[in-house]
Amino acid sequence: MSTTIGSFIAGGIAACGAVTATHPFETIKIRLQLQGELQAKTDAPRLYRGVFHGVSVILKNEGPKGLYRGLGAAYVYQMVLNGCRLGFYEPLRGSLATAIFKDSNVQSFGINVFTGAASGMLGAAAGSPFFLVKTRLQSYSPFLPVGTQHGYKNAVDGFRKINRAEGVKGLYRGIGAAIVRTGFGSSVQLPTYFFAKRRLIKHLGMDEGLALHLASSACSGVVEFKDTIMSRMYNQTGNLYSGVFDCLVKTVKTEGLLAIYKGFFAHLARILPHTVLTLTLAEQTNKYMRKFEDRVLPATVKEKL
Repeated sequence: MSTTIGSFIAGGIAACGAVTATHPFETIKIRLQLQGELQAKTDAPRLYRGVFHGVSVILKNEGPKGLYRGLGAAYVYQMVLNGCRLGFYEPLRGSLATAIFKDSNVQSFGINVFTGAASGMLGAAAGSPFFLVKTRLQSYSPFLPVGTQHGYKNAVDGFRKINRAEGVKGLYRGIGAAIVRTGFGSSVQLPTYFFAKRRLIKHLGMDEGLALHLASSACSGVVEFKDTIMSRMYNQTGNLYSGVFDCLVKTVKTEGLLAIYKGFFAHLARILPHTVLTLTLAEQTNKYMRKFEDRVLPATVKEKL
């Protein structure tokens, strides 16, 4: 199996495992970010007063189902996003290193940042419609609504209604924010992971395995952050915001500068374990896929792949 295909599959499977554990924090984060949208701080009711209060309120009124709204769309989004990010990063990096330095093993900071951003942007563009529906499903609450409420029955119903009302273009609403956000995040996250991994092997003598993958992932998770503007761009209907910059200006002007950090602690509670689980599971999945290849596929078949 080719490196790109294998990494794509491993990245997608790993991300699905991670999102199963962290999806409730994503739901809390989105509702915190949408709460008080374009309202003065003194006028905006605080229905969710933080991560733990949000969890307790949703569990009380909506049950576990409320925390896991949009999970199906999240699985597909993670498969596409992290399949692209982890699948294309190393092949792109190696190809550029070969073209510039004539050696695919050369580690260049500029190349690593560029390939991290490029692979993230590809994944964000491909997965954008699924993130759109996921965000709108998670923001919906029949008890404590925040932001625009869409009331989709499920992901399929969401796609159908968006396509009927806005056409294919509507499915890609917010894609600009997604490309900027994910491209920036991946340009930092992936190079940090592989840099930390190399340094831990070189300076601490760690061996390839679960402990090394966990430690490298933890280093990568610390530098990953974002993203109130993206949540609002995806959840809007009509023309509340004309673009990323317009959303940023209106949010800061109406709610103050700190509004762009709404849901920050919920985001941290999600992104740190999500990064560790995704990158660690991806490494483990890759390892087992290679073992499967060696045991099951004949050498002639592997050469063709």
